[in-house]
Amino acid sequence: MARPVTLFTGQWADLPLEVLAEKAAGWGYDGLELACWGDHMDVFRAAEDLDYCAQQKAILAKHGLKLYAISNHLAGQLICDPNDDARSDLFAPPETHGDPEAKRAWGVEAVKKTAYAAKNLGLDVANGFTGSSIWHMLYSFPPVSDAMIDEGFAYFAEMFNPVLDVYDECGVRFAFEVHPTEIAFDIYTAQRAIDALGGRKAFGFNFDPSHLYWQMIDPVQFIWEFSDRIYHVHMKDAARQFDGKGGVLGSHYNFGDRRRGWDFRSLGHGGVDFEEIIRALNHIGYEGPLSIEWEDSGMDREAGAEEACAFTKNVDFTPSNRAFDSAFSEED
Repeated sequence: MARPVTLFTGQWADLPLEVLAEKAAGWGYDGLELACWGDHMDVFRAAEDLDYCAQQKAILAKHGLKLYAISNHLAGQLICDPNDDARSDLFAPPETHGDPEAKRAWGVEAVKKTAYAAKNLGLDVANGFTGSSIWHMLYSFPPVSDAMIDEGFAYFAEMFNPVLDVYDECGVRFAFEVHPTEIAFDIYTAQRAIDALGGRKAFGFNFDPSHLYWQMIDPVQFIWEFSDRIYHVHMKDAARQFDGKGGVLGSHYNFGDRRRGWDFRSLGHGGVDFEEIIRALNHIGYEGPLSIEWEDSGMDREAGAEEACAFTKNVDFTPSNRAFDSAFSEED
């Protein structure tokens, strides 16, 4: 079982899809996970226009690539976030800027359209974020009450249940990427998010080990805990580089700064144990794509993307269908 190795195009949206598809094919990829920004995927158009869907898929097919998933992280961030500063203006149309509720309404509609787009593209998974109304309350000072956190999860359910109704209608699953700044960022909060939604199966996870690793969470344990909800997999590495001066909060230094307590790395250049991840994915029967989200401020991205593809194909392996010592059994 060789899982398809794909490239998430979110970090490549500055390139036209035609250009990126040609490059990705040359680097050895089997397909792409299209980001819903740049010219890679317009979900509002794809939700209504089957010809547009065919056109985008044809760009990939021209280079021997397939489409395995689409991702609309940016719009999803607006759904539960406060949206009260200019940072989120980057994710929404100009006419919504400065208006938190206008940005939120656009985000809700965009993530709903993502489900219709995925259906029209012949996909059953769309990835994304949720945002969080309570992330800024992470450290409990000024004091944060249990009721405030309860309200945050209730608000998440209030906002996302109608979104997930559309996903159920379309036969598409929403694969949420557990991530700091989101409603769920570790195993405990991931379970709480599931519980807030009443356990509905439309909501699962886009497993990304890098965001767990730098928080000191075991990525493999996440796979075991949510074995029936791993709907998509991101392959991304990270390095913990604590020097006694800074910690997991990053010290307000940007990615690539040597003073950060951790940073993202190209696959195989960080500390994530991908062999154990592959073994766990084999045990739970995950057969979907291994999608590389390439981020490394210290490496040329094209060389890194090509190397990451080869790394992923090398680390993936087929599970055994028999015990290694079965030759000694009496039945044989």
